[in-house]
Amino acid sequence: MRVAIIGAGPAGLLVGSALAGRGHEVVALDRDAGPPRHGRWPRRGVMQFHHAHGFRPQVGLVLQDEWPAAFTAWLALGAEPITFELPGIGPVPGGYRSRRETFERALRTISNDVSGLSVEQGHVDGVLSSGGWVRGVVVDGSRLEADLVVDASGRSGRAADDLRAPSTVGGLCGMAYVDRQYRLRKGAEPGPMANPLAWQADFDGYQTIVFLHERGHFSVLLVRPTADAALKNLRHPAAFEAACRAIPGLAEWTDPGRALPVTDVLPGGPLRNAYRGQRGVDGRPALPGLVSVGDAVATTTPTFGRGLATTFLQVRQLLALLDTGTDPALVGEPFDAWCTDSMLPWVLDHTYMDGDLVRRWQGGDVDLTRRLPSDLILSAASVDPRIGRASPGYLTMRGLPSCLDPVEPLARAVYESGWRPAASPGPTRNELVDILDAAMREGGVAAPQVEFGAVSAG
Repeated sequence: MRVAIIGAGPAGLLVGSALAGRGHEVVALDRDAGPPRHGRWPRRGVMQFHHAHGFRPQVGLVLQDEWPAAFTAWLALGAEPITFELPGIGPVPGGYRSRRETFERALRTISNDVSGLSVEQGHVDGVLSSGGWVRGVVVDGSRLEADLVVDASGRSGRAADDLRAPSTVGGLCGMAYVDRQYRLRKGAEPGPMANPLAWQADFDGYQTIVFLHERGHFSVLLVRPTADAALKNLRHPAAFEAACRAIPGLAEWTDPGRALPVTDVLPGGPLRNAYRGQRGVDGRPALPGLVSVGDAVATTTPTFGRGLATTFLQVRQLLALLDTGTDPALVGEPFDAWCTDSMLPWVLDHTYMDGDLVRRWQGGDVDLTRRLPSDLILSAASVDPRIGRASPGYLTMRGLPSCLDPVEPLARAVYESGWRPAASPGPTRNELVDILDAAMREGGVAAPQVEFGAVSAG
C-alpha cells in the first residue's frame, strides 16, 4: 500500500514509521525542511512549537511500542522520565520533561533511518479524489497518487478542508497566553514545584504555570481572559518581566541569579478547544481513502498537557484497526466511532472547564445550578479526601472525564457549605495591571487605557 501523510510532525512521523515498519511505502510531506544541525529550529507552520508542552506517559509508552529507536533518540537528547505520587496508589509514571523542539528533533532525525519512509519537503495544495474515493494529494502543483491519505496536518491544516465536515464542537475558549523559555544557571536548583513536572498558581483574574523541561530548561506561562485587553501587555518583555518579579514563585524561578531567558516573550494567541470527526462535508461517513489524526481531530488547551497524549492514543488505535484487518481505505469510519467515544469527551471536558474558569475570572461565583467542572471537583478534594480517590483516572487519562461523576455530589456538598478555593498569594488582576502599566511607562511604551471586558482579539 502506498501512503501519503500530510504533515511530518509527531502524528505524521509516528504513523509513517509504523506503517513503513509494516511493509508499506510511505511518503510524509511537510513544508518545513527539518531541524538544522546546529541552532534553533524555526519550524514553519507550527505556532505552538516553541511554547510549553507536557509529555504524558502515553507518549513514551506508544513510542516504545511502535518506534523504540525514536524513544531512545529522545532520551539521548535529554528527555527526563518522571513519576508522580497519587493518593491511595503510590508512585506512577508521570511522563517526561522535554521541550517540543527536543522531541520533534529526535523523531525527525531518526526518521531518516526508517526503511520505507520518505520525508519530503513540499506544500500539500489539496487532496485528489474521484469516484467517491481519495486517490492521493497535490504537492506544489504535482500529483502524488496514494491508496491511503493520512491528514496529520494539525489544527490549522487546510489541505483536506473541502472533504471534511467543519468542527462543530468547541471553539475559542476565552483564554490567551504568553510564555517564555528560560534555562537554569549551572548548579542552580529549580524553583517551587507543585509536582515533578510543573508549578501552577491561580489568581484573581489570571493564571500562571511553569513547566520544567529537560536539562534545566523551563517555560513560564501567563494565561489571561482574551477579553482583558489590559493584560495583553504581558506580551511586551518589560511587562512580562515585571509580572514575573511581582508574582511569588515566578520571582524565584526567573531570578537572574537562578535562570536566564533563552527565547523572546512568545505570544500564544487565543486558545481553543475543538473536535472534528472523520465525516465528509455532507455529513456522510468518511470519504474512503482519507483518515485524519492528531490535532486535526482533537485540540485541547495546554493547561493539562493532553495534546500529544491524545494524538498518540489516536495513532495507536488507528494502527490497531489496520492490524486487525480493517480495509485501509475504509478505516475512517471505525476510527471515527472510537474517537467519538474516547477523544470527544476530553474536548467537551476542556470546553466546559475552560469556559467556566474564564467566567469565574470575570467575577462569577461557583455555579451550583449545573454540573461542576472538573477543575472544581479536583480542588474540593482538599476538603473531602474521598474525592481524591477518583482523581487518578482523570489525571492519568486512564479513565474518561466521566470517572469524576461519582464524586461530583461530594464536591457539590463542599461548595454548598460556602467553601471556595483560595487564590494563590500574589497580585490581583487590578494590581497586576498597575504593575504592567508602570513597567510599560518606564520602558517608554504607552499602555492602552481600557476597562476589563473590552474585547481583544488576543
